[in-house]
Amino acid sequence: MGKIAFLFPGQGAQDVGMGHELAKLGGSIGEIFSLADKVVDFPLTKLMFEGPKDKLTLTENAQPALVTTGLAAMTHLTEKTGLEPDYVAGHSLGEYAAIAAAGGFSKADAIRLVRLRGQSMREAVGPGKGSMAAMMNMEVGAVEEVCREAARDTGKICVPANYNTSAQIVISGHKEAVDRALELAKAKGARRCVALAVAAPFHCPLMEPAARVMEKALDATEMHDLQWPLIANVTGKEVRTAAEVRRLLVEQVTAPVRWQDSMERLLELGVDTFIELGTGRVLSGMLKRIATDARIYGVNVPEDMDAILADETLMGAQASGFAKRVAV
Repeated sequence: MGKIAFLFPGQGAQDVGMGHELAKLGGSIGEIFSLADKVVDFPLTKLMFEGPKDKLTLTENAQPALVTTGLAAMTHLTEKTGLEPDYVAGHSLGEYAAIAAAGGFSKADAIRLVRLRGQSMREAVGPGKGSMAAMMNMEVGAVEEVCREAARDTGKICVPANYNTSAQIVISGHKEAVDRALELAKAKGARRCVALAVAAPFHCPLMEPAARVMEKALDATEMHDLQWPLIANVTGKEVRTAAEVRRLLVEQVTAPVRWQDSMERLLELGVDTFIELGTGRVLSGMLKRIATDARIYGVNVPEDMDAILADETLMGAQASGFAKRVAV
């Protein structure tokens, strides 16, 4: 049995009804949803459970909603199985849930910080001025060259924002430059490149005002070294100290998410079991392209635990590890 990584999804995974079945479990899990309402100071959970979807999709609502469901799913998993990760990782805002899971800061601070993060990202660029697009089945070098050409042609910003898999790279920047990149990609024979409906051009230099807001907020937040290493978005490498986690969270606002590098690093470190915690199966879908032989689970609703509990290899290893910890 190899090692285990807990993964937490990012924006785009949100959906009406998210977390509702978990919240019904009550106890320590229900308390996380009550905490979220208290932290954001409005009935976020009602919005998560009932919608409307357009309001839930607003970045300042989607971000705390996703962190809340991720932390609730992890609590359910650990209470039912006793499983602990060897590593944690989160896609973009999911990194905040991963850090809270590893004890870097409190659940309340994670929810509060991403609420602020969402607000500051939306406010950093005026409506209609920024854009993002998904470049599908293009080589990394080709996408980077298209971005450079688009930036040169328009005099505006256009950069890769998410290196998700070798077949999926998201670009970000000024709308004119991203539109130009789409034209260039199609002229070069790209078959599937599409503009995304997003609130702001995330993970690009246009987010610098949001980075400064988050730097100030993180400096004022109590943080601790992590219980388990985080594979950081910015570097695709392990980080554990509070100081470095804080620095990378600030950089993450304007830097690309190196998700493929992060998953490949986990494989190098001996991870063979990945558990996606929260809403949707976006990360699991991407992971199947990167780690074809890995054991991949997701916890969205209580019934998802059945497959994990039925995995005798995984649960047997957990029981053996627990026995060794007690013996020591």
